[in-house]
Amino acid sequence: MTTADVRHQPQQQRFFIAVDSHIAVLEYTLDGDNHCDFCRTYVPFSMRGKGYAELLATAAVSWATEQGYALTASCWYVEKFLAESAGQ
Repeated sequence: MTTADVRHQPQQQRFFIAVDSHIAVLEYTLDGDNHCDFCRTYVPFSMRGKGYAELLATAAVSWATEQGYALTASCWYVEKFLAESAGQ
């Protein structure tokens, strides 16, 4: 698996990984009911297949869980990630 520096930008409600001039992102939304929805994951073509989406999802889910948020995913990738994590 790829290792990379996952960064969090709370003001933009996103996690990202920058490699050269490319940026992979996982975006989320928060509501007033202590709920976090992971709504979008994007990995540029040049970064795909290297584990970046999984790194983003791992960091984002870990952060949201530590914050005590209820988690949902309208993003298909994070939905799959959460389902697989629950099955382990």
